[in-house]
Amino acid sequence: MLMKRFLAAVAMATVAGLLLTAGPASAQDKKKLTLLTWNLPIYEEKFRGWIADFEELHPDFTVEWLDKKGTEWGTFYQTQLVAGTPPDIIDVQGMLWAEYAAADGLVDMTPYLEAEPDVAGRFNQDGLPLWQLDGRQYMLPYYFSKSLLVYNKQMFADAGLSGPPEDFDQFIDYLGQLSGGEKSGFVTLNFDWLYWPLFAMNGIELLTPDLKKAAFNTPKMLDVLTRLSEATKAGHINKVAWTGRWVEPNNAFAAGDIAMYQAHGAALFWVAGRADWVNADTLGVVPWPGGWGTPNAHGFGISKGTKYPDEAWDFVKIATSNKWQSVMANNFTILTLNKDVDQELIASVGQDDPLKAKTLELSLQNMDRATGNWVTPKDARIKEAFWPTIQAALLGQTDPATAIADAERSVNRVLSRR
Repeated sequence: MLMKRFLAAVAMATVAGLLLTAGPASAQDKKKLTLLTWNLPIYEEKFRGWIADFEELHPDFTVEWLDKKGTEWGTFYQTQLVAGTPPDIIDVQGMLWAEYAAADGLVDMTPYLEAEPDVAGRFNQDGLPLWQLDGRQYMLPYYFSKSLLVYNKQMFADAGLSGPPEDFDQFIDYLGQLSGGEKSGFVTLNFDWLYWPLFAMNGIELLTPDLKKAAFNTPKMLDVLTRLSEATKAGHINKVAWTGRWVEPNNAFAAGDIAMYQAHGAALFWVAGRADWVNADTLGVVPWPGGWGTPNAHGFGISKGTKYPDEAWDFVKIATSNKWQSVMANNFTILTLNKDVDQELIASVGQDDPLKAKTLELSLQNMDRATGNWVTPKDARIKEAFWPTIQAALLGQTDPATAIADAERSVNRVLSRR
């Protein structure tokens, strides 16, 4: 009898133990996706919203969110790639994605878009090619801006100028008329090729069409670089155009004594938030002469190393949906290249801030005149090879002809390496 009771107690204890451990074991057995974002810790609440929507759709999954600063993102992702554990979904800035796509490190989203034309149709069709390699879609838009020409209307009026320049010769001429004393004619953002419209408007190509050789060592390049260098030496171009990155040129233009600023919409909105003199009456915004503009954009990609590409695709669909992109657009007053969302944003902003609305609207125009967005896996290395000697020439530290020749050798060296 005692033995029967003992065996029964053991059996009950075993069943109870199994019941107690079933819950935690089930949670531990959930499959996991990892989301890596680019320097957006302030958006955590919204990322958690994406995750909640995804986990409701896929209750057998959990999602881990990671965010890295721009200076840390590439190193972190590369380390994870080498370890064989790349984050499943990534938010990438600029052309860095091309490096991973060319190395077969990203999922080709083309079949997914073909299978779901309603998803493909939500995007600005002129914008999608910004993330295509060899005709295949490797990224989908997250947020987007493009460089434009912003000008100080009062400074133009004081100089007797009726409007912004229409070509490079006029641009150089206006610089002198708009400068003097503490005033200067121009400043630009210079990272991620944002200065390249200065060269594109003069027909200068960085690379040959096959992207295999440098193409900028031309008489026109020498002429343009020489004139920009001379204008900088004369004080007509503020030197921070070539030395600053983000805060410095923004602050310089916000001070109100620089006539023209080549920057994307996010920079203008940053300036507007810190300079009480900025409004639609004091500032004008137009396309850069010739319609040229350099995109500054983020996109979503799926790592080829993911175990769950279909579920990762579902997550990207949630992130780029009208619901969540409307939240993104309204929080940051930024374009998403989701057509419906962007139209609603422009209409909403235009009710209270016509300058911002015009900036957003112009950013979507001339998409065929995008420049500085060469789809090459060597983009970062080409930048590092090209810019230092060109920067030195712009600052008067070396002569333009030598700088161009040195930059050409450096760029061709990068292009010749596998």
